[in-house]
Amino acid sequence: MSTFLQKLYAYHAWANHDLFDKLGALDQEQHKTELHTALRLINHYYVVARIFAAHLTGSQHGYTSDNTDETPTLGDLRAAVASSDQWYLDYLRGSSSETLAEAVPFTFTDGDKGYMTREEMLTHVALHGGYHRGEVGRMLWQLSVTPPWDTFAVYLHQSEPARRRQGG
Repeated sequence: MSTFLQKLYAYHAWANHDLFDKLGALDQEQHKTELHTALRLINHYYVVARIFAAHLTGSQHGYTSDNTDETPTLGDLRAAVASSDQWYLDYLRGSSSETLAEAVPFTFTDGDKGYMTREEMLTHVALHGGYHRGEVGRMLWQLSVTPPWDTFAVYLHQSEPARRRQGG
């Protein structure tokens, strides 16, 4: 079990939740184009997370690309991402250090072969999601909407308020 990865995934779920709250508050008609672009980006990192979940479990994912042809609704995507985030938190709770160190071969959706340790896969999925949340945050700035505070430091201090009193 990796305490760091558990914190990283708790942060990832927290940041996704905040981002969906912010997107849900947008005027859905006025910002239709930007919202569609945001949903495409989020759906992409969701699909990648599901592909890597399949790699982690040795199952087939059924995706032929790193996104879907159809764009899900905000509500459907929010529910899917929350479910995926919970899956990763549950997976980490049941994983030993030895399991996380195992190298797993897999095939990318473009047919290329590769392998990563489970820990590397998990790190990739979390960092990949953060990268694309940042893209959506930048879009929000361009709409004059303050994006969520999507940083690990903010998450740690909100989830563990005692850290504010233990400064150095």
